[in-house]
Amino acid sequence: MKDTLGVLLAGGAGERLYPLTRDRAKPAVTFGGIYRIIDVTLSNCVNSGLRRIYILTQYKALSLNRQIREGWNILGREIGEFIEILPPMKRVSDNWYMGTADAVYQNIYSIGSEQPKYVLILGGDHIYKMNYERMLRQHVDCGADVTVATLLTEPEECRHFGVVDIDAKSQITGFVEKPKETKLRSPYDASKISASMGIYIFNTDVLIPVLLKDAENPKSSHDFGKDILPAMLNDYSVYAFNFVDENKKEALYWRDVGTLEAYYEANMDLVSVSPVFNLYDEQWPIRTHQRQYPPAKFVFAESPRMGHALDSLVSGGCIISGGTVKNCVLSNDVRVNSFTEIEDSILFSHVNVGRNCRIRKAIIDRDVHVPEGTTIGFEPDVDRERYFVTDSGITVVTRDYSLFENPVTVDYFTSE
Repeated sequence: MKDTLGVLLAGGAGERLYPLTRDRAKPAVTFGGIYRIIDVTLSNCVNSGLRRIYILTQYKALSLNRQIREGWNILGREIGEFIEILPPMKRVSDNWYMGTADAVYQNIYSIGSEQPKYVLILGGDHIYKMNYERMLRQHVDCGADVTVATLLTEPEECRHFGVVDIDAKSQITGFVEKPKETKLRSPYDASKISASMGIYIFNTDVLIPVLLKDAENPKSSHDFGKDILPAMLNDYSVYAFNFVDENKKEALYWRDVGTLEAYYEANMDLVSVSPVFNLYDEQWPIRTHQRQYPPAKFVFAESPRMGHALDSLVSGGCIISGGTVKNCVLSNDVRVNSFTEIEDSILFSHVNVGRNCRIRKAIIDRDVHVPEGTTIGFEPDVDRERYFVTDSGITVVTRDYSLFENPVTVDYFTSE
């Protein structure tokens, strides 16, 4: 891994996660109470021994930049280790990033300056545990020019992925980008397909000329899955690495949290008695920046005014004051007041829920004050007049929603 440079793509606009991405980049969205989505991939990097990482940002990157600066300033630059943010510099182009390959191409000088032997390209919006050193070991042993991480998934899910055709020696012989249906099956499990995870290891001396050639192609969409990899099959050794899950559960865990439904479900995966995604694994810790908050507090012990939380994650600084929280994820500094009931919901930091509220299957953004007596999640048609409601019935409440009779004045320059 000392010869490897990580390039983490964190510049997407995240339209499918709107309105949570209205004021922040997708990788900066809160996950699991105290984390950001990008913390999971960065933890994989550090746990894998990767110590040189570029993060390519673009849209609404203020809170993302702050999270990296405050939470990931843990490596030693004086010994060649770093986690460094690279904003668009337009050094080789007059455009913003036009695709995943173009984003890497526009930073080709920064990559070259580190002189890595291998480049590991990652996305910043997935939830999973993976040891990239395993993938690199296979890449070297096979003498590959590029290795693509693949995930076993059901054939009916093919329209959401790039499907990879793999021979018995793990060499890739074909790509089909998000087909409506496919007859391809994985050599690792004949009942499933192998889908690209968007994780690639390139030999640097292969990556740079391939990117230069693609940049000169006016017909290219400058995407690794659509353009770069299919064009390499005839001239280069392209191999697949079948995902090995470090989550240590019976079922493989990998979640693309690019939609509100997927994001909600991934958070709900954390609150079961035996969580599907394990945050408590000492062998594979998930790191983040921890701000200073007092311990969570639960007050009033007389029925029916009893402060308690069941099957929930409750972060530091929270006060459950005579209310009930069930199957929820609460970020830092949340207050739930008396006789309020909240279930199956995600509350971001600095949320204050007034008395006698009923909230179900909701995502409440940071700094929201929910007035006394508010009901959310029980009447979707009514909620749609005031909030953002998904087709599956998840209600998203943001800082400027129209219910406020006396809206909170939000300082948009305060830290997230």
